[in-house]
Amino acid sequence: MSKRPQFYIVEADSLPDVFLKVAEAKRMLELGEASTVNDAARAVGISRSAFYKYRDTISPLQNLLSGRILTFQFILRDITGLLSSILSIFAQFGANILTINQTIPTNGCASVTISAETTGVDLGVEALVRTLSQMDGVLKAEILAG
Repeated sequence: MSKRPQFYIVEADSLPDVFLKVAEAKRMLELGEASTVNDAARAVGISRSAFYKYRDTISPLQNLLSGRILTFQFILRDITGLLSSILSIFAQFGANILTINQTIPTNGCASVTISAETTGVDLGVEALVRTLSQMDGVLKAEILAG
């Protein structure tokens, strides 16, 4: 039985230097400033083994708070413009649509799944779902995954 990881918020100045260097090497790789782990590790002054040892254990706080991707599922009546109105609500709440999948309507209803990056949703995801579920023509609105 594996232990669940514990997380702490620690001021960067109190971390051992190797953690900060690993975080910098990861940043360099993500932005293309270094093309290989070896190049990134050499640039920040750590060994490749130190990079691999700690790469999954450190991330900047903003990286942990961002990237909140949720998948919403809807059952919608086949009404012209309804999906467009739903997308407008997502935009008003500050969500960034990533994918939209819709089935062909049968019996006057269609299933729609929308994946959205919700970091910018200031009023809360619950308020977004509540607003969407109260729209005329929306039979079901829920968070499927995230």
